[in-house]
Amino acid sequence: MRVFVTGASGSIGSVVVPDLIAAGHEVLGLVRSDTAAAVLSAAGGTPLRGDLTDLDGLRAGVAQADGVINLAFSNDWSNLQQGIHEEARAVQTLATELAGSGKPFVHAGLTPMVPGHTSTEEDPNTTNGPTGGRGRNSDMVLALAAQGVRSSVVRLPRSVHQRGSAYGFCTALIAAAQKTGVSTYVGDGTQRWPAVNRLDVAPLFRIALEDAAPGTVLHAVADEGDTMRSLAEAIGEVLAIPVESAPPERFGLAGRLFALDMPSSSARTRERFGWKPAHPSLLDDLAAGDYPALG
Repeated sequence: MRVFVTGASGSIGSVVVPDLIAAGHEVLGLVRSDTAAAVLSAAGGTPLRGDLTDLDGLRAGVAQADGVINLAFSNDWSNLQQGIHEEARAVQTLATELAGSGKPFVHAGLTPMVPGHTSTEEDPNTTNGPTGGRGRNSDMVLALAAQGVRSSVVRLPRSVHQRGSAYGFCTALIAAAQKTGVSTYVGDGTQRWPAVNRLDVAPLFRIALEDAAPGTVLHAVADEGDTMRSLAEAIGEVLAIPVESAPPERFGLAGRLFALDMPSSSARTRERFGWKPAHPSLLDDLAAGDYPALG
């Protein structure tokens, strides 16, 4: 299958692309720079210059592909709503081009936040709060199942990690600890965050592309919920600094999310698709140190 992948050189795309190629697929990857194009070419993919705002480029990518994996997102917390708006326009464009084609369309979403409950694949997307727009974008993708598209959403935890390079939400905790000399958590630190190793994510996107029925939700969750305090303590131990509580305002907009309890399960995904996370947990990666200089 020839697969059009947006965000092909990003944190998730850079592991999804090699997995697809190793499984025998061809990859046409959307990239924003010559450097990213060179990296994609070296991995065996074909670069297409552009980004989520280049709607003509998105149309061109779909026209050349047998399926689409949408991974691109700005992740700019200083302009989050703009990023969500760009994602919405991109999804609308991809949807229009794919309608009636029967082709697979796999979209990267977020695990939902259900107060007092470990979220599952059966729970609806979260459509309110700071990231609610991303939930609405995921709903838009799932609705394509009624329009002749084999659409699916792989919901990711806020902490997609790999030692030495990526830590998801914990990137902000590490950066703050390096800058201030104190490792902090919000409130009493009992709020739980799910997590998954970046290397375990790649095969799940391929599984969704190859096998998911229209309208399927998959959860890329390895660790159902580490407490924020345990994560801060792991960082504090590595950096040999004190661990303290801090108000959510310390982390700006992200602090509102840091205060929330958002555990999540992938039991149904594992049962239906045989997905088995095998790489180190978030706590293991944090305890191993090797943090990049973020502060």
